Amino acid sequence: MKRDSRLSAVLHALLHMSVYDRPITSAELALWMSTNAAVVRRTMAGLREAGYVRSEKGHGGGWEIACDLEQVTLRDIYDALGKPTLFAMGAHIERPTCLVEQAVNHALADAFAEAEALLIKRLGTVSLAALARHIGHGLAEHARAMSAKV
Repeated sequence: MKRDSRLSAVLHALLHMSVYDRPITSAELALWMSTNAAVVRRTMAGLREAGYVRSEKGHGGGWEIACDLEQVTLRDIYDALGKPTLFAMGAHIERPTCLVEQAVNHALADAFAEAEALLIKRLGTVSLAALARHIGHGLAEHARAMSAKV
């Protein structure tokens, strides 16, 4: 089963964007997110609507951070992406009248709900700025080196 890695990919892209002094094109973001530019535009649209990024079309255009990284949490980004499914596992629903299946599904549903609530709560405690601080100055130095190549 394919995993939904949009949250991880978008966080990766946002942290890169945070250290550049110029707009980043969809093509550049696509490289960082291991996808194509059309997917980047669709994915970033929710972030733009939430006010976390802005974009300009045309020559010299691209995507830029439009928020205070201290004020935006991983939960905010998760929400802006449309709250993607967190877990790939699910209940088996072949025989809904089977008492064993009902008991198993009830137990799993409770466990999944508890785990999801805990994960979402944790996402709300980590800001984009905290991630940027964790990376340190290495990312800024990398951005300067990459900009010099352009």
